[in-house]
Formats: sequence, C-alpha cells, structure tokens
Amino acid sequence: MHARAISSPRKSIRRRQLREMVPLADSTIYEMEQRGEFPRRFCLSPRCVVWDQAEVEAWLEERRSKPSMPARGPDVRQRRARPIKGQDPARTTA
Repeated sequence: MHARAISSPRKSIRRRQLREMVPLADSTIYEMEQRGEFPRRFCLSPRCVVWDQAEVEAWLEERRSKPSMPARGPDVRQRRARPIKGQDPARTTA
C-alpha cells in the first residue's frame, strides 16, 4: 500500500472575516486583486466567494514588514478653482 501524505486542510475565509482582518473597502480589495496586489478570491458556489486565509495572512505580514511611505499630496499649482495665494490669476496656464 502506498502511504499518502495528508496535508492539513486549507482554511478559507468569507468576506465578513476578511473585512475584520483587512481594513480596506471592498472596491479597494477588488481593484488590488485585479492588479495582482492582493490574494485572489475563489468561488465555492455561485453565491459564495472566499479567500485563502494563509494567503491573506502572508499578504498582511508582507505589508507589515515593508516601511510605509506617506501618500503624496496633490500638486496645488495645477488647481484652477482656488489659485495659490500671491499668484497672479491672469498668469495661470490653461
């Protein structure tokens, strides 16, 4: 008889559990999945979508290990509605 290596079953998590683990909006998670920046969901049935818990936890650990970079602010020089103080509105480029 052949001995089979029995692996432990992989645990999957549903959307509610994912929201508790990852504080991002559903639309943000979907966009990140499309870009390949977040673990992909898979369907258990036509109405049940889940994620692999080990993949999500690995993604979280990877994000924690990277230094966070602050988001860049908008370039206020390109504003048209409220020009920068001290700037001549007639000289703004169109």
